[in-house]
Order: sequence, then C-alpha cells, then structure tokens
Amino acid sequence: MIYLRLIKESFAFAFEALRTNKLRTFLSLLGITIGILTIISILTAVDALKRNVRASVDKLGSNTLVIEKWPMLFQDDYPWWKFINRKPVDEKDYNSLMPKVNTVEAAAFYTVTGGKTIKYKSNSAEGAYMLGVTYDMDKVYTLEIEQGRYFTQNETNSGKALAIVGHGIADGIFKGEDPIGKTIKIGSMKAQVIGVLKKEGTSILNFTEDDNCVYIPLNFAKSIINPKDERNDPRIMLKGKAGIPNEEVEAELKSLMRSIRRLNPQQEDDFAVNKITVLANQIDGLFAVMNMAGWIIGGFSILVGGFGIANIMFVSVKERTHIIGIQKSLGAKNFFILLQFLVEAIALCLVGGFIGMALVFLISIAATQLIGFDFTINAGNVMVGVGISLVIGTLAGFIPAFTASRLDPVEAIRSK
Repeated sequence: MIYLRLIKESFAFAFEALRTNKLRTFLSLLGITIGILTIISILTAVDALKRNVRASVDKLGSNTLVIEKWPMLFQDDYPWWKFINRKPVDEKDYNSLMPKVNTVEAAAFYTVTGGKTIKYKSNSAEGAYMLGVTYDMDKVYTLEIEQGRYFTQNETNSGKALAIVGHGIADGIFKGEDPIGKTIKIGSMKAQVIGVLKKEGTSILNFTEDDNCVYIPLNFAKSIINPKDERNDPRIMLKGKAGIPNEEVEAELKSLMRSIRRLNPQQEDDFAVNKITVLANQIDGLFAVMNMAGWIIGGFSILVGGFGIANIMFVSVKERTHIIGIQKSLGAKNFFILLQFLVEAIALCLVGGFIGMALVFLISIAATQLIGFDFTINAGNVMVGVGISLVIGTLAGFIPAFTASRLDPVEAIRSK
C-alpha cells in the first residue's frame, strides 16, 4: 500500500509539473511525437502493403505461374529492345502447351486490353480493362462473384455476348440498379451482364484490375479486340499441381514453350515464365528497406526528443531543488524522489507517443478513403509505440531523477 501511494503521489507531482509548464511540455513532446509519428506511420504503411501482397498471392495462389511476353522483373543489363521484339503469347501457344504439360493442375488463356469505355444508357465508365478469358479462368484465379454467376463452358466456347463486371464499374454505370440481365456496350459491341465481382480495392499484384474490369468469353472478345492494338496483353496463367515445386513446373513450361516456339539451344527464350512468389519476395525486400528507413529517420527524431526531455528534466530538478530538500527533510526516501522525476519523464514520452499514434490513426483513415488500401494501425504497432515511449522516457529521465534523489536536504533547502 505504501508503494502504491508513493507511485500515486509521483504521478500527481508529475502531471502537476506538466500542467503548470505548458510551453515546456509542448516543446518536450514535439520531438517524441514526430519520431513516433514517423516510425509508426512507416510500420503501418509497410504492414498494409504486406497484407495487400499476401492477399494478392493468396488469390492468385503461391503455385501460380504466368507465361507472357514481358518478365515481371527486369535485369539492369538486359537490352529493352529484346523484349519489344518478342512475339506475344497467343492462343495457339496455349492449345499446343496444354496436352503436353504434366505438372500443371489447371490453366487458362486470357487477354487484357485497357482503355475501354463501358456504357449503360447515358452512363459510362472510362479506362476500363477488358479481359477475354477461356472457361478455366476461375480455376486458376479466384473470382469472387457478389451477384450472378460465372460463364458456362458452352457459353465460353460459343463466344456468347456475356459479361461479368467489376464492382467499381457496376457502381459507376448502374447507379443502384440491379445489373444482372442488363445490356452494356463495350466499344461498339453489346453484352448481357450475368455477374458482378466483389469489391477488391487497390492491389499491388492485381493482374486483372478486378474493380475496374469486364470479363467476357475469349471467343466473344475476338470480335472486339484489334490484334494490332499495343494495349492488348495476352497471357497464359497456370496453377501447378500440389506438392510439385514451382521450379520444377517452371522448368517444364520453359522446355515445352521452347519446343513449341522451335527455339534451338543457342537461342534465348522469347517468352517469360513469371512466378508470383518471386515478385512477392522482391516486394518484401523493398518493405524491409522501408522499415529500416523508418526506424533510422524516426530514430533520429526520437533521439533529439529524448535529449530535449533530459534537458527539460534537469531544468525541472534545478527549479524544484528547494522542494526536494523540504520533502527529504520530512522523511521522503530517495526512491520517492527518483520515482517522482522518472514518472514525469515517462509521462512526457507516453503523452507524446499517444499523440503521434493518434495522428497516425487519423492519417491512416484518410489514406484508406483516398487510396483504397487498408492502412489500419494494428495492435502490434501500438505496442511498439508504447514500448519506444517507455524506453525513451526511462533513459531520458533516469539521470536527472537520480541526481535529484541524491541531493543533500540541507543544501537543497538553502538553494532557495
């Protein structure tokens, strides 16, 4: 009970000192607030991006590979014109590949074309992505349909004029109407809407731009797509069989594609087999650098803030030397004096830390609304902020507090 009372009185002394010296308190808080704001902001942003990448990988599947003209990652010493001159992947490659491959569970050919205008009555959505897909697309890529259904195999093979629209397009052109069964125009062609995709938000590894896209059967897409359109990006997406390493699937696909393209051993690949996990790992490396940068930048700010608090605490000890002498002459123990000033320093850092985290919380809400990423600050980052504040407060306050606790009561009283 005595120790609890001492701690209570220490907090009371500390907060009274903070209350009566508002300008000093504000200046002391500033460095800690900026430091915590910087560190927790970057940690929150990196966590949000990591969640986004993981969600994209989960949707695509960690065993998913994509055969296309362009590699996901460019080598610095690779001439760009070699990629430009490559022949795009086409449906013929897909049809030749599928009967021969043994390591793949499912595959689909699709083509992505951007810059399309989708119209319904007088409403339109500009810059939409159109995807012409084969029937097995939903087996290699998770299509979360909120309303309606996916294409049947007969509808896909016959090239029926049907469409599954992204959530963003549905919101933009239907304005609250039920989209199912409505007829939209894709360029000059009409299609009936049979499904609406669930809202996805912004995604780093989104290969299909789901919120701003329209899925149509590939054979129907052929009547819309201009083969010479540079915006047209055909791909083969494949899902490897469970238990088979991606490297083994990649090796087989490269061997078969080289055979299909009739490349001799001296010729380089004129296609790319991209692994989703490789890109995700590269992005994780970038996140690690961002984390380090956040700790370095925020660390300097917190270090300056810590020195500022230590300086303020020395000033506080000097101003209250007379009071310390009276307290000690009345029987106050060294521990009580030390605790009194240490609590004040820790309280300063905690208040600064909480202000910094509150600002991060407000910024994260604004960023989530504006950008579409989920920038939610998690409990782990809150604990990091509190932990940093406690450590800096303890380190910055200990020496001034220890100095105060060792004062001679007679000399302290005479200092007045």
